[in-house]
Amino acid sequence: MTDNRTHRVVIVGGGAGGLELACKLGRKFGPRHVALIDKDGDHIWKPSLHEVAAGTLDIHREGLSYFMLARDCGFTFILGELSGLDREARIAHVNAVLSDTRQEVFPAREIPYDTLVLAVGSKSNFFNTPGAAEFAIALDSTAEAERFRLRLLHEIVAASRRKDQDPDHVLHIGIVGGGATGVELAAELLEAFSDSVFYGLHALQPGKDIRIILLEGGERILSALPEKMSAAAQQLLIDRGVAVKTSVRVAAVEADALVDGEGHRYPAQLCVWAAGIKAPELLAQLGLETNRIGQVVVDGSLRTADPAIFAFGDCAQAPWAGAGRSLPARAQVAHQQANFLLDAMRDRIRGAAPSKPREFRFRDYGSLVSVGHNRGVGSLMGVLSGKNWFVEGMLARLMYMSLHLMHHRAVLGPLRTGLLAIGRLLLKRSAPRVKLH
Repeated sequence: MTDNRTHRVVIVGGGAGGLELACKLGRKFGPRHVALIDKDGDHIWKPSLHEVAAGTLDIHREGLSYFMLARDCGFTFILGELSGLDREARIAHVNAVLSDTRQEVFPAREIPYDTLVLAVGSKSNFFNTPGAAEFAIALDSTAEAERFRLRLLHEIVAASRRKDQDPDHVLHIGIVGGGATGVELAAELLEAFSDSVFYGLHALQPGKDIRIILLEGGERILSALPEKMSAAAQQLLIDRGVAVKTSVRVAAVEADALVDGEGHRYPAQLCVWAAGIKAPELLAQLGLETNRIGQVVVDGSLRTADPAIFAFGDCAQAPWAGAGRSLPARAQVAHQQANFLLDAMRDRIRGAAPSKPREFRFRDYGSLVSVGHNRGVGSLMGVLSGKNWFVEGMLARLMYMSLHLMHHRAVLGPLRTGLLAIGRLLLKRSAPRVKLH
């Protein structure tokens, strides 16, 4: 363990919150004090993975290299996956990194830390549903989103060919879960299908030859959001040809169908699972307190029972001050928690422990959901405070897009974010709207 003059903060997980914290700390204290561990080499804003899956967002254009960000923002990047902790010695164990041909690129390493921050996010929860892990795809990572995109391309091309022999052939796509991910994916797929004619796929008509069904176990989609917002989003999907079924609990996933609890079968050659989350299994092996879905339990200061370990974002169960329950797993929660931890990490690096731990207080600014490139719905100014401002249409979509820019601003700074936004706008004029290669 190092002394206070070289106090090292190691952040595990380069998602939205973890990366923002690493960049801001790195710019202030440099690579000797700040390190980020992640199993991937590039960062994609997780709320945009549904666009990657639909092919309307190219990860090779939109992804940010962690190595580039480490150089520019002043932190050390360690490529690899956390495999365990030696909490007494304060050492993080990182697995070896292998190439596609199974050759060792980086060996297994031991990373010393003085303060460890867990920000490993969440993954989809299949709830032990038979066949779900085998046949459904969960949009937990860029790799899974790309896997869905390639499967989608294969199924569309195959369906186009089958139309020559069977004019009544239909490609069915099933989405399990009516939260933000499921709703946004359904809308984004419609955008992709509308452009497929420009790629020679003239035989298929969206809505007639390609049908999307969204199954939600609750009484309405977007159940965590205001009812008006939920109803507006559902009507937009229905108007555009998506079949929305609520109060339907999927009991099994088969290779070509979804089966509900009453035995009804819904055809689905392609299935996406977006019905609930859980924390990575590794967290339960660290000797820290976890809840029923594997999240690390933290106090109001985002600190675990181990005083050297903090956790935030989707992987942590943190109390919601004044609300009497835990904070929801939302991007704006992780963003605010990253800003909150800046002061605590600054004090630790400087060796000046605060006299009294501060308590994190979440301010709810509302929610926005994208329902296509030109549509959106949203509730602003505090969904749970009773002061709601409902927005929809192009205004909501533009505000939704601004959230991505706000994340880039926290990572890259205002000047580079502005230049990046202009550059990507110009590049769109020479890039296909749907990535098929």
